[in-house]
Formats: sequence, C-alpha cells, structure tokens
Amino acid sequence: MFLTAVTIPAAMLFASCSSAQSGDSPANTSALSDSAADEVVDGEPVELPGEAPFAVASHGTFDEPWAIAVHPQDGRLFITEKGGTLKFYDPVSGQRGTVSGLPEVAYGGQGGLGDIVFAPDFAQSGTVYLSWVAHADGDARKAVAGRGRLTCEEADACRVEGLEQIWEQSPPIESAGHFSHRLAFSPDGRYLFISSGDRMQGAPAQDLSNNLGSVVRLLLDGTPAPGNPFADRGAPTDQVWTYGQRNILGLRFDPDGELWGLEHGPRGGDELNLLKPGNNYGWPERSNGINYDGSPIPDHTADDGFAKAAIGWTPVIAPGDFIFYTGGMWPDWQGQALIANLGTTSISRVAIADDDSSATEEARYAFPARLRDIAQGPDGSLWLIEDGKDGRLLRLVPAGA
Repeated sequence: MFLTAVTIPAAMLFASCSSAQSGDSPANTSALSDSAADEVVDGEPVELPGEAPFAVASHGTFDEPWAIAVHPQDGRLFITEKGGTLKFYDPVSGQRGTVSGLPEVAYGGQGGLGDIVFAPDFAQSGTVYLSWVAHADGDARKAVAGRGRLTCEEADACRVEGLEQIWEQSPPIESAGHFSHRLAFSPDGRYLFISSGDRMQGAPAQDLSNNLGSVVRLLLDGTPAPGNPFADRGAPTDQVWTYGQRNILGLRFDPDGELWGLEHGPRGGDELNLLKPGNNYGWPERSNGINYDGSPIPDHTADDGFAKAAIGWTPVIAPGDFIFYTGGMWPDWQGQALIANLGTTSISRVAIADDDSSATEEARYAFPARLRDIAQGPDGSLWLIEDGKDGRLLRLVPAGA
C-alpha cells in the first residue's frame, strides 16, 4: 500500500486539530443564528456554497450532535448529543423524541456522549451499544463503552434499560481530547471493534502495555476476542487489533468485509487505513504531518516497517465520520467512501482500488458548516449532522429528484 497525497487550496490549510489543537474540538458557533435556529422548518431546503449532485433539506437542530444510527427495523434516526442526551427523529412522521436511561458523562473538550450502534441481533435482543467519556480519579478521564436494552413504548419517548459498562480505555489520562470511541460490529456479528485514541499523548500509541492509540477487538460482552494478535500478553494488550494510531473518528467495514479506520493527523497527514490484525500504523514515530509547534515528524517511507495509508490528506480534511455507500440513489457511488468533514466543511467521495492498496478522492462537495457524522437511510438517501450548537440534521437526495 502507498500513500496518495491530496492537496486543496491554501485557504483550507487548517490543522486537523484546530482551535489550537483539534478538528474534533467543539464548534462554538452554528451555521444558523440563535434566532433562526428555533425557526427551522422540517424539510426546509438548504442552499450549498457550490455545485453538488444532491438536493439538501434541513430537519431540525440538535445540541452538539455526535453520532447518527438508523434503527434497523423502522428507519428512525437516533442521534447522540455530546452533553449526554440521546434523541430520535422519524423521517416518515416527523415525530421527535428523547431517550432516558443514559449514563453520566464527563463533558468537556472532546468528551461527552459518543457513538451509538444497534446490536447485530437487535431484532431479537433490543440491545444497543453506546460509548461515552467517564470521570476517573482526580481530573483523569477515559472513554468507555456499554450496552443496554432499548425500549420504546411511546411515540416521543424511549429508554435504555439495564445499561452496563463493558469496556474502558486504560489507563485514564488527564486530557480532554482524542477519545475516538467509535464502535463497529464485524459483518458476521461476532465481534465489537472500538477505536481508542492516543489521548493527545502520542507515545502510548507505540506502547502495547496499554490500549491507547489502538483499535480493539472484543466479544459482544466486552471481553477480549480469542485469536487477537497479542492475546498471550495479558490485559489490556490482549484486546488490541491494531496500534500506532492517533485519533480514529471513522471505523467502518466495507462491502467486502474489510475494516477501515479514518484517522486525524496532526498538521497534515489525515489518513484512511485498511486495518489488518497486528499492524502498526506508525504514530507518533512516523506521520505525513508535522507537530503543532512546527517541529518535524519523519514522513512514512517504503521501508519504515509501518503500515501505510491508502490515501492521506495534507492539508487536512479533519474528518468526522464516514460510510461506504451501498444505496441506489447514486448508483455510480456503490462501494465508495463518503466522508463527512469537519475542517473543510465538506463531503469527500473516495474510491478505493480493487486490491485495497490505494484510494483516490473523486470529488469534494462544499457545505456551509462543519459536518460531524453521516448515515445512509433505508431508501438510499443520505443523512448528515452538522457539528456544534444547533447543528442541523440534513437529508440529501439526488438533485432534481
């Protein structure tokens, strides 16, 4: 595999960790004014700053939305808000609702309520998985994951029953950044993968005595999966699937069943990586970016012994999350990655080579605000959430549809 550099205009040269440190840092402004945010009409058209192959409509606002999950049975959208709330929206009826039974979160910086995914056996078990940031001793914090049963007995209210924590970052760190905590199930439904950021520390990503700067593979109850590459080294190393990673905010399986991670670099070097067991991706020893103080980091070379990205971005895109498109509304995009970008306020459409060794950014579509997450609806439409206070929920359909 080799890294393909993608360049964009100098005006977009923002660090993947902006506001001094991170593109994942909270956006304190909205695409809407405070007065306009309360006046959003369901289905109101949204004008984009450039040409794009879709029409966009707004379906209300959320407070620092972080993740979208589509209910596998009825198509409702469940949206986490970083402050610790979970809400849902029904695209068919327009009904909105709230979910109770959530954990207390350590809110602040990049921390708070994180991802939500429906269990592979949700139709039978009703189980949902959540990630969040929890307090530890003193000022330390850690990302954790848990599961509980989702019960919805009213049109505007659901609850999570019996929520139990099943995993945590180790060790906790006095830092409010780089939690990552994205969740993904293997296509066979047997394993849970979690991205665990380096917590802005760098060095732990190369230290296999912890699970920071890594992706872990677990059984559905949170215990380390048998056959992990370092299974003989004891906890928490026996969880680790890949390591040498900085801040993975996108974790997805492609249609062929391969796992990919979308990672924030420092000043340069955002990456899309094929995640193979035991691979070391080099952070912080190698990066195609530089440190925030301007000091260099050695670039990747063919013989450096580290796994290489399929594609990298310098200047950065500061990705929020991504999907592999499998719908029918844009048939030419089948199997391509669609990336919701924070830093460049855009969607990047990326085609991956048949042998997974490289990738190419086919197009970039500009939006008026930072994009935090993206999901595909049951009908093949796209759903986006903007980052920050009063982040809008947007639906995309083909232009002219």
